[in-house]
Amino acid sequence: MSDPYVSDPYARLARLALADGLPDLAQAHWVLDGKDVEMLPLLDAAFQPRRAHFGRSVSIHVLNNVQNGLCPEDCGYCAQSKVSGAAIRQYKMKSDEEIFEAAEAAAKGGAVRYCMALSGRGPSVQRAQRLGDLIARLKAEYGMEICLSAGIMGDEQAKILGEAGLDRLNHNLNTSEGHYNKITTTHTWQDRVDTLAAARRNGIETCSGLIIGMGEESSDIIEVGFKLRELETPSIPVNFLIPIEGNPVTEDGSLTPERCLRALCLMRFINPRAEIRMAGGREGNLRGLQSLGLYPANSLFVGGYLTTRGDPFAETYAMIEDAGFEVAGREDQERTAPGFRLSGQDALIRPDVAASPASAE
Repeated sequence: MSDPYVSDPYARLARLALADGLPDLAQAHWVLDGKDVEMLPLLDAAFQPRRAHFGRSVSIHVLNNVQNGLCPEDCGYCAQSKVSGAAIRQYKMKSDEEIFEAAEAAAKGGAVRYCMALSGRGPSVQRAQRLGDLIARLKAEYGMEICLSAGIMGDEQAKILGEAGLDRLNHNLNTSEGHYNKITTTHTWQDRVDTLAAARRNGIETCSGLIIGMGEESSDIIEVGFKLRELETPSIPVNFLIPIEGNPVTEDGSLTPERCLRALCLMRFINPRAEIRMAGGREGNLRGLQSLGLYPANSLFVGGYLTTRGDPFAETYAMIEDAGFEVAGREDQERTAPGFRLSGQDALIRPDVAASPASAE
């Protein structure tokens, strides 16, 4: 009898991931581009290491855009950059009261992690001290883990934040080193790697991922996945480009729902123990296949991103539970009511066939 792990490419990928092995380049390219790939077996293969390390649990993260715009960087995908013509409102760092109000709403909504993001190149030491004070108070008040995305920083800032109890520092690699200067020129890919290193040296867990759909090749996506494995990154957000009008970098035509699912599976195969997050753009790019993304991914943002809206809590929870997964930390809470439902609908009867109030009398 033949060994299925030898004859079945999906079984080989699953076995490798369960053993903390790495797919080779040929396997990685096959996952992304293979014309004979069948999606359901691929998703099942990615689900095996996801289930081994995270069960059927889905972690909910809420993102608060604490400072918007006013950024000197030229990241072409970002509505806050100096080169974007997107119609956004610029504002300096929110007040402590506003930050705490948003944290309270996130905690009540069931978030396990509250993520604060600030535009700009990076925090000064003084800004890092203010953020450190906020982080310590937020953790004491709400018990959620805190993640911060604040740009490029070194050991001085990272030490302040680590001593304050910051759980995670987010700084995405976004794309490969070779593709990086096609999307950003005011800082380097190595600046981002160095920021992650500063966080690790100061006891802060790292969160770093990528954006897909910026004109990159499959080899660029694969390179980022392997680099994140090399950096032992425990949290990997996989973003799918949101085409914001006014940004220099917009849609490249590659982001079908299937492409998004293949990328999520690849990140799981390369980083089997990491928290893989369906991050920015999941709603608009995965569309009706969002729930299938839960087979490789075990984490979501809810309620929106830095400058764009996303699905609300109720709709996201319904999607998770309908697919047979569970929201982390919500096991004893009231679940979504079963039964028929339509999203965004006030009335069931179509308006063109509905009786008017006068005719119903």
